[in-house]
Amino acid sequence: MPNERPILLVEDNPDDEALTLHAFSRNRITNPVVVVHDGVEAIDYLFGTGTYAGRDLRVMPAVVLLDLKLPRIDGLEVLRRIRADARTTLLPVVVLTTSRETLDLQQAYNLGANSYIRKPVDFDRFQEVVALLGRYWLSLNESVEASAGAAY
Repeated sequence: MPNERPILLVEDNPDDEALTLHAFSRNRITNPVVVVHDGVEAIDYLFGTGTYAGRDLRVMPAVVLLDLKLPRIDGLEVLRRIRADARTTLLPVVVLTTSRETLDLQQAYNLGANSYIRKPVDFDRFQEVVALLGRYWLSLNESVEASAGAAY
């Protein structure tokens, strides 16, 4: 059975956000998508603070698609906070970024990213990447929480 938990898209670029959402739609990825535009919003969503105070924390995203170059709190710090908290330490995080910096790649993996994908410039290739992401993280991958039958 497909995973119907939400996808958390952490993306500050409106064009990349629109392309990602369009690619989800074209690839029939039907999970709800929660979009946040900076690192503070991502942390607030994940931990039920700020704008998201009172959010049901038993429903965590199936996967977080995390850009690195974010305002207020950058993606690496978001990843650091995700891995530091017992509620989210096992949450799948895919870095989806335009960064070509080797240091970003190394730091992301050192901080516990599950995957690091450079956003393709070509839309057809981007759509293909999103389809593969969806197939793997939402259909094939089995998380510890899903196998235990429990929400985060």
